[in-house]
Amino acid sequence: MAKPRPVAPGRITETKPLDRRAFVKGLVGAAGALTGPLAAYGSGAPRPARAFPADVATTWFDQALELVRTTAGFSPPVASRAFGYAGVTLFEALVPGMPDARSLAGQLNGLASPPGPAYRAYHWPTVANSALAAILGHLFPTAPQASHSAAVALEEAWARVFRPALPPGIYRRSVARGQSVADHIFAWSLDDGGHEGYLHNFPSYTPPAGPGLWQPTPPEFLPALQPFWGANRPFVLASGDDCAPGAPLAYSTDPSSACYAEALEVRDTVDVLSPEQRVVAMFWSDDPGQTATPPGHSVSILTQVLRSAAARLDLAAEAYARVGMAVADAFIACWKTKYRYNLLRPLTFVRDVMTDPSWTPLLTTPPFPEYTSGHSVQSGAAAEVLTALFGDLAFTDHTHDARGLAPRAFDSFWEAAREAAISRLYGGIHFRRAIVQGLAQGRCVGQAVNALDLRGAP
Repeated sequence: MAKPRPVAPGRITETKPLDRRAFVKGLVGAAGALTGPLAAYGSGAPRPARAFPADVATTWFDQALELVRTTAGFSPPVASRAFGYAGVTLFEALVPGMPDARSLAGQLNGLASPPGPAYRAYHWPTVANSALAAILGHLFPTAPQASHSAAVALEEAWARVFRPALPPGIYRRSVARGQSVADHIFAWSLDDGGHEGYLHNFPSYTPPAGPGLWQPTPPEFLPALQPFWGANRPFVLASGDDCAPGAPLAYSTDPSSACYAEALEVRDTVDVLSPEQRVVAMFWSDDPGQTATPPGHSVSILTQVLRSAAARLDLAAEAYARVGMAVADAFIACWKTKYRYNLLRPLTFVRDVMTDPSWTPLLTTPPFPEYTSGHSVQSGAAAEVLTALFGDLAFTDHTHDARGLAPRAFDSFWEAAREAAISRLYGGIHFRRAIVQGLAQGRCVGQAVNALDLRGAP
């Protein structure tokens, strides 16, 4: 099967984030006067998706990050699912406009072909605008008014650019295709087990009790988050049991045991954190409600790379689909592992076994079992896919510029993934084995996504 087509390796020294509000205002102001960069979207004979810039896709995925950040209930697993369906929607909507593309229908679990004929006389940026507006509307029905209004404004801003420059029939057909594909993908999503997951982050669940098993942790002692997420239907994996990383270290309170040594490493690391380790822990924390969560961080990195590379719309569609599916399946596989082993957190071990009742990690311990590390699995999956798409690309990550956190430079996607993973040890919330095995689990998920034939012959 065809593999992703790598872009020539290179170095991106700056990937400045886009001021999305200013960009939207600029689009509205330039409507009807297609000059400069906007001329690329103008009228004329139908062109393939690769003839257009990726701006429609990147601005909509910026909007998706904002929706995750501001919409209550979008925990990391729920957010990853949204990115997966948004990416698949964009790709499927544009398949007829990519001469070498192959639909994901028949390749993903339970996905059938979208209904209706697939003409080639479409305006593909309009299709993308319509598709992403529709699927995000479906996926974020409880978004706050400000975020909803921003999404409406973005859709209309692009429409004001495209509508005057196109034959009315092509414009209407393009809008209709985007909406119909989004409706089709959303209908497919409804029986995956994760629909409306944001409303049920903490369902009724009684965790198993016993030595070494997870229990709610201070300060809030929240119940288990998404205990059944591992049973959801993945995009690519056969089930959440795929890419199983093996068992964690055997639980032991013996000071000479490997289990005790891992807990000691966490405690001692947190107690003498260097300034750099503290910065790393905070940069990758990606807390829900304050950020777009860890899978959103992976999507942010992709968006920055696409912008810096001046990518075309066809590459953006493939990249968002692959990264979205990778992080979504990563959380299903990771959560299956977490609730199979139900391993306790370092905070519980240090306080109860090491009899250090006042010990507190740098980061707040999240409300679910420890093994494997979600950050590690999703970062590894994303790194595997991004490397297949772009090669060993050096880049600077500006994800948290707006929050006042300094950007960080990396020589490759895997270097960033390894830093994201070890940040959880610095934060005091994961043992080393969960990090190492989590990265391996993520690599396995990424390899499964890379094996999909998106750009080969049918």
